[in-house]
Formats: sequence, structure tokens, C-alpha cells
Amino acid sequence: MPTPDKPSKHYLYMAGAAVCLVIFLWLLALPLQWLPAPIGPAAEQFARGARTTVFLTLISGAIGLVIGVLAAMGKMSGNPFIAWPSRFYVWLIRGTPLLVQILFVYLAIPAIFPELKLSDFHSAIIALALNVGAYNAEAMRGGILAVPQGQVYAAQSLGFPPLTAFRHVVLPQAVRISLPSLVNNLVSLLKDSSLAYAIGVVELSMVGNRVQAESFQPVPVFITVACIYLILTTTLTWFSDALENQLNTHRR
Repeated sequence: MPTPDKPSKHYLYMAGAAVCLVIFLWLLALPLQWLPAPIGPAAEQFARGARTTVFLTLISGAIGLVIGVLAAMGKMSGNPFIAWPSRFYVWLIRGTPLLVQILFVYLAIPAIFPELKLSDFHSAIIALALNVGAYNAEAMRGGILAVPQGQVYAAQSLGFPPLTAFRHVVLPQAVRISLPSLVNNLVSLLKDSSLAYAIGVVELSMVGNRVQAESFQPVPVFITVACIYLILTTTLTWFSDALENQLNTHRR
């Protein structure tokens, strides 16, 4: 049996990771400005780029999680009018490069539907969310299938409607089972967000390209960019590990 202080400890870890991320993002320029050129003079650019990268990741990741749950349910539906579009969506997104998807949303969709002209930032969010949603769908589908069917029958025998049984019995367990894969998708999304530079989003990798193009010093620039990405992914992993431990504590 877990000790009573474990849940609070895990919550503290999650809160600590979130606070560290916020502090890192908003104070990043302070340590960077003490570094020699070309990093120091561009410290504020790197800080803004890192914040844009995180915003892209968190917003598109949240939307992608919802899309993943809906697509997973759709693929498992017995209704072919729901199942086949869901399967087609997952097949299409997983079978095409993310860069093509970003360019399609930004350039092709406004050409087809002129009233849907979107900014580069919003286009990147849509493309990233659709991309990670397809991978989340497979992770969630595996988690749903791993929940013992007997628990669903037990919930239905107690009078729970199917949707209520899914929301209160199946979905929480499926999320717990799928959490490592979902976190892996989120970390990959953080790195994949660098492709948003192709449509002009000034995120971290775009800042790195600009600074090295102006300074002709790619080594210090890309070492700095890589270190910032490493810190961001480590913080996300720290938060997810604490969340997973908290969920496992409740399960026990």
C-alpha cells in the first residue's frame, strides 16, 4: 500500500516541472546574453523562439490529444460511416511527411477555400495537431483494447450507459496505459515543431538559422539551439514521469 505522502510528492514534482519550464522560458535571455557573439546579442531572439516553440507544442498537443481520442473511438466504431473516415485520416496522416502537411494547410487549403486564409502560426497549429492526433489515435486505441472487457460489462450491469461507462471506466485506464506513448508523441511534437519554419513561423530553429546566416558561425548557434531543445524535452519528460507515477499510485 502506498504511503499517504506519495501523491503529494508527485504533485509537487509536476508543479516543480511546470514552474521550472515557465522560469526557463521567461528568463532564458538572461544567461544567454552573457555568452559571446553571436549568442549574446541574439539572446532575446532565442528566448522568444523557445516560447513560440513551447506554445506551438502545448496548443497543438492538447488539440491532438482530443483528436486522437475521437479518432481511436471512430476506428473502433461498428458504424462504417464513422470507422472508415477515421481509418482514412490515420492512414493519410501517418503516410505523408509532416512538412508536406504543414505546406498543404498553409498554401493549398487557402487556394481551394479562399475564405480559410490562416496565419502561419495557426496553420502550423492545425497541421501539427492533425499530425500528432493520428499517432495519438493509435496509442489510445491500444490503451482502450488493453482495458479488460469484463470491466465494461460490469459497468453496464450496474446501469451505466455505454458512453458513460466508456468515459468513467475505460477512458481513464486507457489514458494511463497509453501515457508513455502519448508523452513520446508530445516530445516528438516539440522537436517536429521546428518544421514550422518552412511557412515563416519564428520558432527556435528559425531563430538559429537566422543567427547563423548573419554570423557565419553555425557551431555555437546550433549547439545553443540543441541545448535549449534538450532542456525543454527533459522538463516535459520530468513532468510526464511524475504524472505517470501519480496515476500508478492511484491505481494501486
